[in-house]
Amino acid sequence: MAFGRLERSPGPQPMSDINMTPLIDVMLVLLVIFMIAAPLMTASLKLDLPKADGATPVTEAPQALQVALQADGSLYLGEEKLPPPAFGERLAAVAKRGGELPEVQLRADRAVPYGRVAELIGQLQAAGLNRIAFVTEPGSTAAAASAAR
Repeated sequence: MAFGRLERSPGPQPMSDINMTPLIDVMLVLLVIFMIAAPLMTASLKLDLPKADGATPVTEAPQALQVALQADGSLYLGEEKLPPPAFGERLAAVAKRGGELPEVQLRADRAVPYGRVAELIGQLQAAGLNRIAFVTEPGSTAAAASAAR
């Protein structure tokens, strides 16, 4: 009697290899997305510089050098108006004094271009005065001034 064969043919074997094609496709799509998106994020950077809401009245430090820059470019050291060459000489003289270097409290008019303020900061740092504080008006005044615009 033949009831059939006792040996069965082996069925399909499970595949133990990972199919890398979908993984590579997903990674390439993500790479293209980041390559396109990255330059767009840096090129569209818009700065909205904060107002001086946290500004507190300046308490005069024992060693503070008052520097002011007016909208017309006039430089003041304390209450004395100085031309740019004399201003540089005075900064060098202050830096050459012995002891701890004073903190510079910088007051710049709102209408002064940022580049001019940066030049002044560079001039202060070149003289060796690295502790620079920016003096602003208290927040309620700054908020009222920005609302008036």
